[in-house]
Amino acid sequence: MMLTSVLSQAAQRVARLWAALPIGAQHWCCICSRRVRRFLPYRASWPDMPPVLAREDVIGSDVDNFECPACGCHDRERHLFLYLKACGLLQSMRGARVLHCAPEHHLRRLIADVQPGEYVLGDLYPSEPGVQRVDLEDIGFPDGHFDVVIANHVLEHVSDDTRALSEILRVLRPGGHAVLQTPFAARLPHKVEDPQHETDEQRLQAYGQEDHRRLYGADLAAFIAAQGFEPRVSTHAVLLPDTDARQAGVNAREPLLLFIKPGRP
Repeated sequence: MMLTSVLSQAAQRVARLWAALPIGAQHWCCICSRRVRRFLPYRASWPDMPPVLAREDVIGSDVDNFECPACGCHDRERHLFLYLKACGLLQSMRGARVLHCAPEHHLRRLIADVQPGEYVLGDLYPSEPGVQRVDLEDIGFPDGHFDVVIANHVLEHVSDDTRALSEILRVLRPGGHAVLQTPFAARLPHKVEDPQHETDEQRLQAYGQEDHRRLYGADLAAFIAAQGFEPRVSTHAVLLPDTDARQAGVNAREPLLLFIKPGRP
């Protein structure tokens, strides 16, 4: 058993080294600016994914082109970074107050580079210096404190998403932006969630991942807007017409789920 594990780890290292070779590379990572032969799949790619992902046409991470073999960033970081630059929101964070929930290592470094006036890295279970405890269902900041709130693939994890959205709206200033990337199923009209799904296996089969608490439907943007936000949702084709999704290792079907808090700044 131990020998099998060692051989498997060795094979994974070889695959990573081969994928990171720039010779003959046809892919480009916008995070580390490296050319790579391919992006690495999530787990074992589609053959190892729960059937619900294909059956309900779930749009989220690109499981075939998930991780950069050179820097380790994930496709959702790459896509959101490209989106933030394309829509001008990244540049507007200079001097702004930004709350970044479950902050991805690579993306937060790039956001820090634009020098926000206040950059709060928050997580329900912080595990490293510089990240403070922030519960999206009870955000410990005053009303209207932030200019931008980023929750990239977070809403599907919280216990009460309606309460979390209410809190995000509360801590945003009028005219402030919320980036709420979340996987959703194109074939489901509305979200599916069942409190009876308590085990990892139940949630994996129902929602596509063990720690997800629901699977959103095609009305995701309308659901978020109904909590008091104004939608500014856009698409890869509109914002990134010159970016080849395959070369960049992103899912072209994933929209930018951008919303603003109504009112004047």
